[in-house]
Amino acid sequence: MKIGTRQKVQNTIPTASMADIIFLLLIFFMVTTIFKMEEGLPISLPRAESGTELEREKLMHVWADRFSRISINDKLVRVDNIDAIVSKRFEENRSLIVAFNVDRRTKYDLVSQIMDQLKEANAVNVTFVSVGEEK
Repeated sequence: MKIGTRQKVQNTIPTASMADIIFLLLIFFMVTTIFKMEEGLPISLPRAESGTELEREKLMHVWADRFSRISINDKLVRVDNIDAIVSKRFEENRSLIVAFNVDRRTKYDLVSQIMDQLKEANAVNVTFVSVGEEK
């Protein structure tokens, strides 16, 4: 009787085909995954049925452009003077509406300063409009 040598049993996991399995799982999950875009909140904004022409005395235009120039009713003003000008017009007409027109390239710091001045003048009826050419 021949007595053979004992073979040692190895406690390892064969990893030669592990990369193939990983790539197959990766492809499987890429194909079966559904990416849903965030839709946000469903908001229904009211639409105006018809516009009405306002009298010139009830409307004040404040313009700000990308060069930090500010004009109120076609007169150039400084940021510090906005409060006094709007307050004076607001005392004359309590139903004054301020149309705040801003170029889309205007620095937000300037917009914030103008809004602070309007707040100090107690201008409660303010309309915001963003204008500018598309590039």
